[in-house]
Amino acid sequence: MTEMYLARGTRFEDTALHGFLQAYGHADLAALHVCAAEEPQRFWAEVEDALGIRWSRRYRSVCDLSGGPMWPRWFVGGELDLFDNLVGRVARDEPDREALVWEGDDGEVRSFGYGELDLEARRLAAALAGIGVGHGDRIAMYLPMLPETAALFLAAARLGAVVLPLFSGYGADAVAGRLQDSESRVLVCADGYLRRGRPVDMLSEARKAAAAAPALQHLLVVPRLGRPWAGHGEGRWREWDYHGLLAAHRPASGAATHAADTPLMIVYTSGTTGRPKGVVHTHTGFPLKAAQDLLMAFDLKAGDRLSWVTDMGWMMGPWLVFGGLLRGATLALFEGTPDHPTAGRLWQLAQRHRLTHLGLSPTLVRLLMAAGDAGLPRPGQLDTLRVFGATGEPWNEAPWHWLFDTVGETRCPIINYSGGTEIGGGILACFAGLPQKPCGFAGPIPGMQADVVDADGESLVGGPAGEVGELVLRAPWPGMAHGFWRDPARYLDSYWSRWPDTWVHGDWARIDAEGHWFIQGRSDDTLKIAGKRVGPAEYESALVDHPLVAEAVAIGVPDAVKGEVANCFVTLAEPAATTTRDWGGCEQALIAHVADKLGKPLAPARVLAVASLPRTRNGKILRRVVRAAWLDEAPGDLGALENPAALDELRACRDAEPASP
Repeated sequence: MTEMYLARGTRFEDTALHGFLQAYGHADLAALHVCAAEEPQRFWAEVEDALGIRWSRRYRSVCDLSGGPMWPRWFVGGELDLFDNLVGRVARDEPDREALVWEGDDGEVRSFGYGELDLEARRLAAALAGIGVGHGDRIAMYLPMLPETAALFLAAARLGAVVLPLFSGYGADAVAGRLQDSESRVLVCADGYLRRGRPVDMLSEARKAAAAAPALQHLLVVPRLGRPWAGHGEGRWREWDYHGLLAAHRPASGAATHAADTPLMIVYTSGTTGRPKGVVHTHTGFPLKAAQDLLMAFDLKAGDRLSWVTDMGWMMGPWLVFGGLLRGATLALFEGTPDHPTAGRLWQLAQRHRLTHLGLSPTLVRLLMAAGDAGLPRPGQLDTLRVFGATGEPWNEAPWHWLFDTVGETRCPIINYSGGTEIGGGILACFAGLPQKPCGFAGPIPGMQADVVDADGESLVGGPAGEVGELVLRAPWPGMAHGFWRDPARYLDSYWSRWPDTWVHGDWARIDAEGHWFIQGRSDDTLKIAGKRVGPAEYESALVDHPLVAEAVAIGVPDAVKGEVANCFVTLAEPAATTTRDWGGCEQALIAHVADKLGKPLAPARVLAVASLPRTRNGKILRRVVRAAWLDEAPGDLGALENPAALDELRACRDAEPASP
């Protein structure tokens, strides 16, 4: 039995979730889950009430399932002014309350009160309307983490336009593909940004993408680098200076009311094959789900200060903006790299901006952990911090304990959080003030009717503890995808085609004897070794538990005799400590170490050392890309890849391997 931990000084009775239970008459968290399953209309009405959503026109019913669970209609007949719910009402009552603070890679800081953010966004809405943007038009956002990103989300919400947040590290081809698919009329980009002290050009990539997007009419340029800007006269689109265009317009005024199910945003997710999927989210669904999770799992309250190491092109960026503002919090947006110019930059950020909540990925924790003492916070730097958030991939125990025990000094719970872009937030989470297990989840977030099923779709709950199965959802929720952009068939095939009325999420999961949940990795990443399904995270956790290893990734490789074997790739804690000549002995030691942890039949066939593993900017290792490079297969969408050189090294390592007999 894995030991459970409770962050010292964190009382469940003081949390927003406990307040919710008390306010709506639920005896405990278990009773709340029962209510959500048996009385979903009551439960979701309580959630929107607790979040303080103000309706311009009250909805007739919470949910209409006449189209089936894959096409629910939420808050039917309801209309709301999302802009006013997010910033307007606070701006009227407390204009000086800090809405967001931004820190650049170079240390520059800008701050906006709710009143200032409200004014900026209303002026931007008027400017966009002035160039013809209206209800339903698509606006592509190709921006780094800037205050203008939040203003653009808000301005689009006022207009009823649809925002496409794009990863700031995309090249022209990736941007162009999304512009073409969405038929965006406007692209808002920066002239560039700073990355590890060096300027990165965005405007030239934006112009190349614009040239390949026939529907694009306007390019609005935010001068992040402060370079002299001159309009580009050769394209069929018109370019505008962001500040100049805003200065020419009076702020929009009056209400901005839209139906509850009005499309708000299209978030593109990368696929291993085919074009990226454009996940559609709505005015009510996405903000409500993000804010609900922040209330119930993260204990985020009005006036708290939240930051997440992410990019606006990934779900956690919009989640931070919509969920954080709906909770009345202060957002801290960070342009830079969390280990530049020193490994302690992230902790400096937490101290400088008095963060109460800080989100990061397990891979980032491993990187900081590998920096030794340089990666540790100094005394007092985390005095204001109450909660760590973590998402993006499964944990390993050693980094989890390093963050909880050493960095947080057992004072800050780690809210492990797993869901996805199509979910609009989380399926599973830990809960502030309640016990947690390393690398695990306390259970589903209320309202998420999660289950773990076998190959026939039968529930494993109540069976032998720890049996691995598919993670599924048995009922819809407001934050779920409103389909894929102009591709309903692909949406149904991706999530609803395996078992009737069941969302298949694509993760392997298990539930232990104490009811804690564990994600075992993507089901399409799962290895079958010696007749047993094994999640790659099991290999990776075993390897990073060895002092030689900093990071690890495991893939399945076809084998003529065994069907499939595991190949593992590692980066070393001390790269200079081993050489190519003596790696053979190290490899055998690591294979033996994994065999001891998992059992001899599951020993990996190979463990190979590389200088780096392919990852996204927020540190998430791209396992599918490792497998594609090793097996010489098409890698799929590489738009989010931070370090392409890692692929070259993997291919070189593959080509250096002796041929099979």
